[in-house]
Amino acid sequence: MAHRTRSTRTVRSAEPPAKDCAACGRTITWRRAWARDWEQVRYCSDACRRRARGAGAAVDARLDAALRELLASRPAAHGVDPDEAARAVGGEDWRELVQPARSAARRLVAAGEAELVQGARVVDPSTARGPVRVRRR
Repeated sequence: MAHRTRSTRTVRSAEPPAKDCAACGRTITWRRAWARDWEQVRYCSDACRRRARGAGAAVDARLDAALRELLASRPAAHGVDPDEAARAVGGEDWRELVQPARSAARRLVAAGEAELVQGARVVDPSTARGPVRVRRR
């Protein structure tokens, strides 16, 4: 007679909690190391923490404002390239602001003010690669 054993596998009832980074807007997934202080976790990395507390915070605020202004000046169906915000804030040195401008776009998406699109499809801002546009919801 065959003897049946009970499975010892545990079934997870739900996905682990997630939140958005306050500096770059990427999704932060829960880690066991953060179990005791998950409520205080605001940044996905040390680099984001340094940027939010340092001189990068002023540039980020100007990029956020530039993106909001550009979105307000366009029809709702049209999007804005984050590079346009980088050009508006950076002047001649706008190329070094391309990644911070994409982070500003992710922050707008995380705040629920906009959505990120590639072509005509809405994409996840944490995993989007290549050229993207930001448009109002």
